[in-house]
Amino acid sequence: MNRFDYQFPVRIHFGQGCFEDSLKNELQKYGKNVMLAYGGGSLKRTGLYDRIVAMLNEAGKTVTDFGGIMPNPTLKKVQEGQQLARETKADLILAVGGGSVSDCCKIVAMGDTPIPLGVVVTASGTGSEQNNGAVITDEEKKVKGAMWGVFADFAILDPDLTKTVPMKQVISGAFDTLSHCMETYLGHPHTCNLSDRINEAVQRSVIKNLKAIIANPDDDFARSELMWASAMGENGILKLGKVTDFQCHMIEHQLGAYTDCNHGQGLAVIHPAVYRHLLDAGKEKLARMAEEVWSVKGITQAETAALGIDALEAFIKEIGLPTRWSEMGITDERMLRAVADTCFITPGCCRQMSRDEIFEILKEVM
Repeated sequence: MNRFDYQFPVRIHFGQGCFEDSLKNELQKYGKNVMLAYGGGSLKRTGLYDRIVAMLNEAGKTVTDFGGIMPNPTLKKVQEGQQLARETKADLILAVGGGSVSDCCKIVAMGDTPIPLGVVVTASGTGSEQNNGAVITDEEKKVKGAMWGVFADFAILDPDLTKTVPMKQVISGAFDTLSHCMETYLGHPHTCNLSDRINEAVQRSVIKNLKAIIANPDDDFARSELMWASAMGENGILKLGKVTDFQCHMIEHQLGAYTDCNHGQGLAVIHPAVYRHLLDAGKEKLARMAEEVWSVKGITQAETAALGIDALEAFIKEIGLPTRWSEMGITDERMLRAVADTCFITPGCCRQMSRDEIFEILKEVM
Protein backbone atom coordinates (compact mmCIF):
# COMPACT_ATOMS: atom_id res chain seq x y z
CA MET A 1 0.00 0.00 0.00
CA ASN A 2 1.35 3.46 -0.88
CA ARG A 3 1.96 6.15 1.71
CA PHE A 4 -0.88 8.52 2.50
CA ASP A 5 -2.23 11.07 4.99
CA TYR A 6 -5.82 10.79 6.20
CA GLN A 7 -8.00 12.31 8.92
CA PHE A 8 -11.10 10.70 10.52
CA PRO A 9 -10.87 12.41 13.03
CA VAL A 10 -7.26 11.56 13.97
CA ARG A 11 -4.68 12.87 11.50
CA ILE A 12 -3.02 9.71 10.16
CA HIS A 13 0.41 9.44 8.56
CA PHE A 14 0.71 5.96 7.08
CA GLY A 15 3.36 4.12 5.13
CA GLN A 16 6.67 2.37 5.20
CA GLY A 17 9.43 4.84 6.03
CA CYS A 18 7.07 7.71 6.91
CA PHE A 19 8.08 7.93 10.58
CA GLU A 20 10.86 10.53 10.62
CA ASP A 21 9.45 13.02 8.12
CA SER A 22 5.98 12.82 9.64
CA LEU A 23 7.17 13.31 13.21
CA LYS A 24 9.45 16.22 12.27
CA ASN A 25 6.57 17.96 10.52
CA GLU A 26 4.18 17.40 13.41
CA LEU A 27 6.61 18.62 16.08
CA GLN A 28 6.64 22.07 14.49
CA LYS A 29 2.99 22.54 15.50
CA TYR A 30 3.45 22.21 19.27
CA GLY A 31 5.15 23.96 22.17
CA LYS A 32 8.48 23.28 23.78
CA ASN A 33 7.64 20.79 26.55
CA VAL A 34 7.16 17.22 25.36
CA MET A 35 6.32 14.28 27.61
CA LEU A 36 7.67 11.12 25.97
CA ALA A 37 5.57 8.11 27.00
CA TYR A 38 6.48 4.48 26.40
CA GLY A 39 6.30 1.00 27.86
CA GLY A 40 9.07 -1.45 28.65
CA GLY A 41 12.64 -1.89 27.52
CA SER A 42 12.15 -2.67 23.82
CA LEU A 43 12.05 1.01 22.83
CA LYS A 44 15.53 1.58 24.25
CA ARG A 45 16.87 -1.85 23.35
CA THR A 46 16.10 -1.34 19.66
CA GLY A 47 17.52 2.18 19.55
CA LEU A 48 14.18 3.80 18.68
CA TYR A 49 14.16 5.75 21.94
CA ASP A 50 17.49 7.40 21.09
CA ARG A 51 16.27 8.24 17.59
CA ILE A 52 13.16 9.94 18.93
CA VAL A 53 14.98 11.85 21.66
CA ALA A 54 17.49 13.09 19.07
CA MET A 55 14.63 14.30 16.87
CA LEU A 56 12.99 16.06 19.81
CA ASN A 57 16.27 17.72 20.77
CA GLU A 58 16.85 18.80 17.19
CA ALA A 59 13.39 20.38 17.20
CA GLY A 60 14.31 22.35 20.33
CA LYS A 61 12.04 20.43 22.67
CA THR A 62 12.49 19.84 26.38
CA VAL A 63 11.88 16.14 26.96
CA THR A 64 10.37 14.53 30.06
CA ASP A 65 10.30 10.73 30.29
CA PHE A 66 7.11 8.90 31.23
CA GLY A 67 8.19 5.28 30.87
CA GLY A 68 7.19 1.96 32.34
CA ILE A 69 3.60 1.90 31.09
CA MET A 70 2.53 -1.69 31.64
CA PRO A 71 0.67 -3.98 29.16
CA ASN A 72 -2.57 -3.53 31.15
CA PRO A 73 -2.24 0.12 32.23
CA THR A 74 -3.45 0.90 35.72
CA LEU A 75 -5.37 3.83 37.15
CA LYS A 76 -2.36 4.52 39.35
CA LYS A 77 -0.12 4.84 36.29
CA VAL A 78 -2.62 7.23 34.69
CA GLN A 79 -2.59 9.39 37.81
CA GLU A 80 1.22 9.36 37.82
CA GLY A 81 1.22 10.60 34.24
CA GLN A 82 -1.32 13.34 34.94
CA GLN A 83 0.78 14.61 37.84
CA LEU A 84 3.93 14.59 35.70
CA ALA A 85 2.16 16.43 32.87
CA ARG A 86 1.02 19.14 35.30
CA GLU A 87 4.46 19.53 36.87
CA THR A 88 6.25 19.84 33.52
CA LYS A 89 3.52 21.93 31.86
CA ALA A 90 3.49 19.51 28.92
CA ASP A 91 2.60 21.04 25.54
CA LEU A 92 2.49 17.62 23.86
CA ILE A 93 2.31 14.02 25.04
CA LEU A 94 4.08 11.76 22.55
CA ALA A 95 3.00 8.15 23.11
CA VAL A 96 5.27 5.57 21.49
CA GLY A 97 4.25 1.91 21.56
CA GLY A 98 1.11 -0.16 21.29
CA GLY A 99 -2.42 0.10 22.59
CA SER A 100 -1.50 0.10 26.27
CA VAL A 101 0.69 3.19 25.93
CA SER A 102 -1.89 4.91 23.76
CA ASP A 103 -4.77 4.02 26.10
CA CYS A 104 -2.92 5.29 29.15
CA CYS A 105 -1.98 8.56 27.47
CA LYS A 106 -5.49 9.27 26.16
CA ILE A 107 -6.64 9.47 29.78
CA VAL A 108 -3.50 11.26 30.99
CA ALA A 109 -4.06 13.90 28.31
CA MET A 110 -7.55 14.67 29.65
CA GLY A 111 -6.15 16.09 32.89
CA ASP A 112 -7.44 19.45 34.14
CA THR A 113 -6.97 20.95 30.70
CA PRO A 114 -6.69 18.63 27.68
CA ILE A 115 -3.14 18.27 26.36
CA PRO A 116 -2.42 17.53 22.69
CA LEU A 117 -1.52 13.90 22.08
CA GLY A 118 0.51 12.30 19.31
CA VAL A 119 0.94 8.55 18.88
CA VAL A 120 3.75 6.65 17.19
CA VAL A 121 2.56 3.07 16.76
CA THR A 122 5.17 0.32 17.15
CA ALA A 123 2.81 -2.55 17.99
CA SER A 124 -0.34 -2.54 15.87
CA GLY A 125 -3.48 -4.53 16.56
CA THR A 126 -5.54 -2.58 19.06
CA GLY A 127 -6.28 0.38 16.79
CA SER A 128 -6.20 2.45 19.98
CA GLU A 129 -4.68 5.43 18.20
CA GLN A 130 -7.85 5.76 16.11
CA ASN A 131 -10.34 6.61 18.87
CA ASN A 132 -10.75 8.18 22.31
CA GLY A 133 -11.57 5.00 24.22
CA ALA A 134 -9.16 3.42 26.69
CA VAL A 135 -9.11 0.28 28.81
CA ILE A 136 -7.71 0.93 32.28
CA THR A 137 -7.33 -1.42 35.25
CA ASP A 138 -8.30 -0.37 38.76
CA GLU A 139 -6.14 -2.81 40.71
CA GLU A 140 -7.77 -2.10 44.06
CA LYS A 141 -11.31 -2.75 42.81
CA LYS A 142 -10.26 -5.58 40.43
CA VAL A 143 -12.01 -3.87 37.53
CA LYS A 144 -10.64 -3.47 34.01
CA GLY A 145 -12.96 -1.34 31.95
CA ALA A 146 -13.50 1.46 29.48
CA MET A 147 -12.72 5.11 30.08
CA TRP A 148 -12.99 7.98 27.64
CA GLY A 149 -10.20 10.43 27.01
CA VAL A 150 -8.94 12.61 24.19
CA PHE A 151 -8.58 11.78 20.52
CA ALA A 152 -4.97 11.92 19.42
CA ASP A 153 -4.14 14.94 17.27
CA PHE A 154 -2.05 12.70 15.04
CA ALA A 155 -0.86 9.13 14.71
CA ILE A 156 2.12 7.79 12.78
CA LEU A 157 1.72 4.29 11.35
CA ASP A 158 5.02 3.16 9.88
CA PRO A 159 5.08 -0.64 9.38
CA ASP A 160 8.87 -0.66 9.74
CA LEU A 161 8.46 0.19 13.43
CA THR A 162 6.59 -3.06 14.09
CA LYS A 163 9.92 -4.82 13.56
CA THR A 164 10.97 -3.48 16.97
CA VAL A 165 8.56 -5.79 18.84
CA PRO A 166 8.65 -9.61 19.21
CA MET A 167 6.71 -11.75 16.75
CA LYS A 168 4.46 -13.09 19.51
CA GLN A 169 3.30 -9.51 20.11
CA VAL A 170 2.64 -9.04 16.39
CA ILE A 171 0.53 -12.21 16.35
CA SER A 172 -1.39 -11.32 19.49
CA GLY A 173 -2.07 -7.81 18.18
CA ALA A 174 -3.29 -9.09 14.82
CA PHE A 175 -5.74 -11.42 16.55
CA ASP A 176 -7.04 -8.45 18.53
CA THR A 177 -7.73 -6.78 15.17
CA LEU A 178 -9.62 -9.86 13.99
CA SER A 179 -11.57 -9.85 17.25
CA HIS A 180 -12.59 -6.21 16.77
CA CYS A 181 -13.85 -7.06 13.31
CA MET A 182 -15.81 -10.13 14.43
CA GLU A 183 -17.42 -8.36 17.38
CA THR A 184 -18.50 -5.53 15.08
CA TYR A 185 -19.66 -7.89 12.32
CA LEU A 186 -21.95 -9.88 14.61
CA GLY A 187 -23.67 -6.76 15.95
CA HIS A 188 -27.02 -5.38 14.83
CA PRO A 189 -28.52 -5.27 12.26
CA HIS A 190 -27.94 -8.82 11.06
CA THR A 191 -28.93 -7.96 7.51
CA CYS A 192 -25.66 -7.70 5.60
CA ASN A 193 -24.76 -4.13 4.62
CA LEU A 194 -21.80 -2.36 3.07
CA SER A 195 -20.06 -1.98 6.43
CA ASP A 196 -20.26 -5.77 6.87
CA ARG A 197 -18.91 -6.42 3.37
CA ILE A 198 -15.92 -4.17 4.05
CA ASN A 199 -15.51 -5.96 7.37
CA GLU A 200 -15.37 -9.35 5.64
CA ALA A 201 -12.56 -8.07 3.43
CA VAL A 202 -10.61 -6.80 6.45
CA GLN A 203 -11.00 -10.15 8.21
CA ARG A 204 -9.75 -12.04 5.16
CA SER A 205 -6.82 -9.64 4.90
CA VAL A 206 -5.83 -10.18 8.54
CA ILE A 207 -5.95 -13.97 8.16
CA LYS A 208 -3.95 -13.98 4.93
CA ASN A 209 -1.30 -11.50 6.03
CA LEU A 210 -0.85 -12.93 9.50
CA LYS A 211 -0.04 -16.29 7.93
CA ALA A 212 2.33 -14.52 5.53
CA ILE A 213 4.24 -12.65 8.23
CA ILE A 214 4.61 -15.80 10.35
CA ALA A 215 6.10 -17.53 7.31
CA ASN A 216 8.33 -14.54 6.55
CA PRO A 217 8.80 -11.87 9.25
CA ASP A 218 10.52 -9.66 6.65
CA ASP A 219 7.38 -9.46 4.50
CA ASP A 220 6.93 -5.69 4.45
CA PHE A 221 3.70 -5.87 2.48
CA ALA A 222 2.10 -8.13 5.12
CA ARG A 223 3.22 -5.80 7.92
CA SER A 224 1.72 -2.85 6.07
CA GLU A 225 -1.58 -4.64 5.51
CA LEU A 226 -1.86 -5.75 9.15
CA MET A 227 -1.16 -2.23 10.39
CA TRP A 228 -3.89 -0.68 8.23
CA ALA A 229 -6.30 -3.50 9.10
CA SER A 230 -5.73 -2.63 12.76
CA ALA A 231 -6.65 0.99 12.04
CA MET A 232 -9.72 -0.06 10.05
CA GLY A 233 -10.90 -2.20 12.94
CA GLU A 234 -11.19 0.77 15.28
CA ASN A 235 -11.43 3.98 13.22
CA GLY A 236 -15.21 3.72 13.10
CA ILE A 237 -15.69 2.88 9.42
CA LEU A 238 -16.71 -0.75 10.02
CA LYS A 239 -19.11 0.38 12.73
CA LEU A 240 -21.08 2.81 10.58
CA GLY A 241 -24.73 1.77 10.63
CA LYS A 242 -24.01 -0.93 13.23
CA VAL A 243 -24.68 -1.49 16.92
CA THR A 244 -21.64 -3.49 17.91
CA ASP A 245 -21.36 -6.24 20.50
CA PHE A 246 -18.09 -6.70 22.37
CA GLN A 247 -19.03 -9.42 24.87
CA CYS A 248 -15.82 -11.39 24.23
CA HIS A 249 -13.81 -8.26 24.98
CA MET A 250 -15.77 -7.57 28.16
CA ILE A 251 -15.05 -11.07 29.45
CA GLU A 252 -11.36 -10.85 28.56
CA HIS A 253 -10.98 -7.40 30.09
CA GLN A 254 -12.21 -8.64 33.45
CA LEU A 255 -10.03 -11.73 33.16
CA GLY A 256 -7.14 -9.31 32.66
CA ALA A 257 -8.07 -7.48 35.86
CA TYR A 258 -7.59 -10.73 37.80
CA THR A 259 -4.65 -12.26 35.92
CA ASP A 260 -2.88 -9.45 33.97
CA CYS A 261 -2.94 -11.86 31.01
CA ASN A 262 -2.06 -11.07 27.41
CA HIS A 263 -5.11 -9.51 25.75
CA GLY A 264 -4.86 -11.23 22.35
CA GLN A 265 -4.25 -14.63 23.93
CA GLY A 266 -7.26 -14.27 26.20
CA LEU A 267 -9.45 -13.32 23.24
CA ALA A 268 -8.21 -16.34 21.30
CA VAL A 269 -9.42 -18.68 24.05
CA ILE A 270 -12.77 -16.94 24.51
CA HIS A 271 -14.03 -16.39 20.96
CA PRO A 272 -14.72 -19.96 19.74
CA ALA A 273 -16.28 -20.91 23.09
CA VAL A 274 -18.63 -17.92 23.10
CA TYR A 275 -19.64 -18.47 19.47
CA ARG A 276 -20.48 -22.12 20.12
CA HIS A 277 -22.87 -20.97 22.84
CA LEU A 278 -24.41 -18.48 20.40
CA LEU A 279 -24.62 -20.98 17.56
CA ASP A 280 -28.37 -21.47 17.61
CA ALA A 281 -29.40 -17.82 18.04
CA GLY A 282 -26.65 -16.44 15.79
CA LYS A 283 -26.37 -19.08 13.12
CA GLU A 284 -27.42 -16.76 10.28
CA LYS A 285 -24.54 -14.30 10.69
CA LEU A 286 -22.07 -16.93 11.86
CA ALA A 287 -22.84 -18.93 8.71
CA ARG A 288 -22.25 -15.91 6.48
CA MET A 289 -18.92 -15.27 8.23
CA ALA A 290 -18.04 -18.95 7.74
CA GLU A 291 -18.64 -18.71 3.99
CA GLU A 292 -17.28 -15.24 3.27
CA VAL A 293 -14.30 -15.23 5.64
CA TRP A 294 -13.34 -18.88 6.18
CA SER A 295 -14.57 -20.31 2.85
CA VAL A 296 -16.38 -23.26 4.44
CA LYS A 297 -19.94 -24.46 3.79
CA GLY A 298 -22.06 -27.26 5.19
CA ILE A 299 -25.37 -28.74 4.11
CA THR A 300 -27.42 -26.62 6.53
CA GLN A 301 -27.01 -23.08 7.82
CA ALA A 302 -26.31 -24.36 11.33
CA GLU A 303 -23.68 -26.78 10.01
CA THR A 304 -22.02 -23.99 8.04
CA ALA A 305 -21.91 -21.79 11.14
CA ALA A 306 -20.36 -24.61 13.18
CA LEU A 307 -17.74 -25.25 10.49
CA GLY A 308 -16.82 -21.57 10.59
CA ILE A 309 -16.21 -21.71 14.34
CA ASP A 310 -14.09 -24.82 13.83
CA ALA A 311 -12.10 -22.97 11.16
CA LEU A 312 -11.55 -20.04 13.55
CA GLU A 313 -10.27 -22.37 16.26
CA ALA A 314 -7.99 -24.18 13.80
CA PHE A 315 -6.56 -20.83 12.70
CA ILE A 316 -5.89 -19.88 16.33
CA LYS A 317 -3.91 -23.10 16.80
CA GLU A 318 -2.09 -22.59 13.48
CA ILE A 319 -0.79 -19.16 14.48
CA GLY A 320 0.34 -20.42 17.89
CA LEU A 321 -2.21 -18.78 20.16
CA PRO A 322 -3.82 -20.73 23.04
CA THR A 323 -7.28 -22.30 22.96
CA ARG A 324 -7.44 -23.23 26.66
CA TRP A 325 -6.70 -21.38 29.91
CA SER A 326 -4.27 -24.07 31.01
CA GLU A 327 -1.99 -23.03 28.13
CA MET A 328 -1.84 -19.58 29.77
CA GLY A 329 -1.26 -20.96 33.28
CA ILE A 330 -4.81 -20.12 34.40
CA THR A 331 -6.26 -22.94 36.54
CA ASP A 332 -8.23 -21.28 39.34
CA GLU A 333 -11.94 -22.01 38.86
CA ARG A 334 -12.90 -19.66 41.71
CA MET A 335 -11.19 -16.80 39.94
CA LEU A 336 -13.12 -17.60 36.75
CA ARG A 337 -16.34 -17.44 38.79
CA ALA A 338 -15.31 -13.98 39.98
CA VAL A 339 -14.65 -12.92 36.37
CA ALA A 340 -18.11 -14.09 35.33
CA ASP A 341 -19.72 -12.34 38.29
CA THR A 342 -18.05 -8.98 37.64
CA CYS A 343 -17.62 -8.61 33.86
CA PHE A 344 -19.83 -6.17 31.98
CA ILE A 345 -22.68 -7.98 30.21
CA THR A 346 -23.61 -6.53 26.83
CA PRO A 347 -27.10 -6.71 25.29
CA GLY A 348 -25.71 -9.45 23.05
CA CYS A 349 -25.16 -9.74 19.31
CA CYS A 350 -28.04 -12.22 19.05
CA ARG A 351 -29.01 -12.89 22.67
CA GLN A 352 -27.86 -11.76 26.10
CA MET A 353 -25.86 -14.14 28.25
CA SER A 354 -26.27 -14.75 31.98
CA ARG A 355 -23.40 -14.76 34.45
CA ASP A 356 -23.86 -18.49 34.99
CA GLU A 357 -23.54 -19.10 31.25
CA ILE A 358 -20.40 -16.99 31.07
CA PHE A 359 -18.96 -19.05 33.94
CA GLU A 360 -19.80 -22.25 32.06
CA ILE A 361 -18.03 -20.89 28.97
CA LEU A 362 -14.94 -20.06 31.05
CA LYS A 363 -14.90 -23.54 32.60
CA GLU A 364 -15.32 -25.29 29.26
CA VAL A 365 -11.95 -24.00 28.06
CA MET A 366 -9.93 -24.69 31.20
